[in-house]
Amino acid sequence: MSIFSKIAAGEIPSYKCAESDKFYAFLDINPLVKGHTLVIPRKEVDYIFDLSDEEIAEFQVFAKKVAVALKAAFPCKKVAQVVLGLEVPHAHIHLIPMQSEADVDFRKEKLQLTEEEFKAIADKIYKEFSK
Repeated sequence: MSIFSKIAAGEIPSYKCAESDKFYAFLDINPLVKGHTLVIPRKEVDYIFDLSDEEIAEFQVFAKKVAVALKAAFPCKKVAQVVLGLEVPHAHIHLIPMQSEADVDFRKEKLQLTEEEFKAIADKIYKEFSK
């Protein structure tokens, strides 16, 4: 079971931003900017394009709802969607509020946030998602 599957199952704590029976969204613990969120399918699959056409469509629609909530919680020009990462064998989408393309540079230094900041950010996104 991947670390992301354990997070979605509640076995490992996370800062939940949104969820459904098929998908889960939580804050990246090494964020590029405030609000940097990961969206995963609850079904464990390593490669996003191994999802069926129906599953990938549902995944994108869920990610869109999270992005709308994210933009409302953290006003920005756009919310970037990035599918990147080989370190966790579980399909995931990064949603990143951005004012410029520099906000989506994964080589830059990550933010260091307190637990209270993470909780406040997640709560703000979850509140917008739940509207």
